[in-house]
Amino acid sequence: MKEETRKITRRSFVGTTGAAIAGLTILPSNVVSGLGHRVPSEKLNIAGIGIGGVGATNIRNVASTENIVALCDVDWGYSKRVFDAYPSAKKFWDFRKMYDEMDKSIDAVIIATADHTHALAAAQAMTLGKHVYLQKPLTHSVYESRLLTRLAANHKVATSMGNQGSSGEGVNLIMEWIQNGEIGEVKKVETFTNRPIWPQGLNRPAKGEWVPETLNWDLFIGPAPMRPYHSIYTPWNWRGWWDFGTGALGDMACHILHPVFKGLKLKYPVRAEGNSTLLLTDCAPNAQSVKLVFPERPTPKGSKVRYPEVEVTWTDGGILPMKPKDWPEGKAYDGDGGCIFHGSKDTLICGCYGRDPWLLTGRVPASPKTERRVTTSHEMDWVRASKESPESRVMTKSDFSEAGPFNEMVVMGVLAVRLQGLNKTLEWDGEKMEFTNIGDDETIEICTENHFNITDGHPTFDSKYTDPINARQFAAEMIRHNYRSGWSLPEMPA
Repeated sequence: MKEETRKITRRSFVGTTGAAIAGLTILPSNVVSGLGHRVPSEKLNIAGIGIGGVGATNIRNVASTENIVALCDVDWGYSKRVFDAYPSAKKFWDFRKMYDEMDKSIDAVIIATADHTHALAAAQAMTLGKHVYLQKPLTHSVYESRLLTRLAANHKVATSMGNQGSSGEGVNLIMEWIQNGEIGEVKKVETFTNRPIWPQGLNRPAKGEWVPETLNWDLFIGPAPMRPYHSIYTPWNWRGWWDFGTGALGDMACHILHPVFKGLKLKYPVRAEGNSTLLLTDCAPNAQSVKLVFPERPTPKGSKVRYPEVEVTWTDGGILPMKPKDWPEGKAYDGDGGCIFHGSKDTLICGCYGRDPWLLTGRVPASPKTERRVTTSHEMDWVRASKESPESRVMTKSDFSEAGPFNEMVVMGVLAVRLQGLNKTLEWDGEKMEFTNIGDDETIEICTENHFNITDGHPTFDSKYTDPINARQFAAEMIRHNYRSGWSLPEMPA
């Protein structure tokens, strides 16, 4: 029987306890008193939130050494096999109720819900002192990414985003080759993916369907505006719907752009531009392209190369960049996507997740090994960090201090695509999280649905558009969402 959805009154996020105010980690009683760490052999008590899809894999990758004590999902039919695999774990529909009931019994959480609820589940966990493994994309919006970055720092918890390629050897080599000057200065990077592989470019269903008995639709909707249930939205196709997902950018850019962000020492872009196939109000387009420009960055200690202004382009929908000059005849790009770093001395190419990097000249660099190697899984490296004291913790390869700013880059691509109707390059102030060249009176119109009929062999299009939308207000809501009643985030730490 489905648990009745209720409006839960949470304790205030700010000032929950003296420990929270002081930014101290709240630790279960079985943690070594006063040390804030566990011996490696001591098990973490881990809860899973959003367990029916990739969350099942994340949980499985830690379950052999840690305790799985609670499982939470809004779809108990899709998640049944996972519930059955961990019969001693307590089951929940609503992560808020789980936190209320099991606060002192949980050390860490693995979160793999739809994008639009990532920030809610992770923010509450961190304010309670829980370590967080959060699937990519980190969040649905720029503001949410900034918030999680600061909360993780304030509460001194171990964190990791689920872009597993960041723990791979390919990203290590790319970092080492670039900083050793192997390809020279990089002023242009092209990136691409074969996604989406789920339906996009769809009209919103005109009619709803009966909600399955095993699904709590109100909890799936969460902070988004309520809409009638339809099987086209969940359990997997939510990625392509703007209210719940971030399209191909959110799905794959966190894998593909990570070596670009990390290898080139990026932070906030200053200019953004996007375009796509038909853009709809509700559903992401079939294919899109984005251009982000980043300013010159200071050269860090140990690097042998400058980091000038760089243009990073992205294409999806299977559209590939043209092959660089001297590309080996007959050689294909990585089927899932990848990057082309155009350096002043050489061109570096890698596949999805940063895997299998190589240089166009055929040279094999022998650069110094400066990057830490992960010898376990991406998830187990997070478990390792969760057992270490904050004062001596070795951060994971995708700690929120990096994953947060990186995810801002990813969702900036979404903003650029959704604001393409302004027909101009957008100028971005990263520190203030605002566009500086959208006028108060500028408007855009976006297609709500698109149909066509064939008459005498010719297509006749019937497209409906919104009334003019104030562009500044539209952008502001995408940067920082206005949540549905009953859902809220803690205040942004200073």
